[in-house]
Amino acid sequence: MDLIKAAVTEYAERFSSPEPELLKAIAAETKVEHPHYHMLSGHLQGRFLAMVSRLMKPDYILEIGSFTGYSALCLAEGLSANGQLHTIELRPADAATARKNFNLSPNSQQLILHEGEASQIIPGLPFEWDLVFIDADKTAYLNYYGLVLPRLRKGGLIIADNVLFHGEVLAASLKGKNAKAIQAFNEFVEKDDRVEKVLVTLRDGLLLVQKK
Repeated sequence: MDLIKAAVTEYAERFSSPEPELLKAIAAETKVEHPHYHMLSGHLQGRFLAMVSRLMKPDYILEIGSFTGYSALCLAEGLSANGQLHTIELRPADAATARKNFNLSPNSQQLILHEGEASQIIPGLPFEWDLVFIDADKTAYLNYYGLVLPRLRKGGLIIADNVLFHGEVLAASLKGKNAKAIQAFNEFVEKDDRVEKVLVTLRDGLLLVQKK
């Protein structure tokens, strides 16, 4: 389901800051070479992530799901001078692509890529997170949330992607495992009084969750 008309997205992109050249090249390469290129954050969402990060000036960012590195590079734009972004990717081929793209960035020294299963890697990262971006296995969102919220600083922000899951969560009867998992995640966060939350209807839905 196309939740937002292409013309609306194009109009919004026109009146948003342009993609940096490196990100434009990564987006073009991903579209040509990756069978799941639609998973890329893209221009509008990427500029949104970059602006949130610049407003927060985080010391420590965690990204769960690197894909080809586009969103990590957007988030890294706001890092403090000595800040770090830790990103986790399960698929070796995507991790290799992300690592290659990170090496082209002036922020490369601040980007640390971990390859493997996020639920096993997260507990071993000894940081208090300022900003967390969740964009990996949809069936594991609740697990990721449970792992990162205790390590999120007060006032810190979690951004969860695909929380509208192509409109499938709007159906009267949910069918797919991913849609069911996303719905369960949304409902859990809705009732969680430890956080403030707002669901933004950008692209496939972003749930912004701020720790009280």
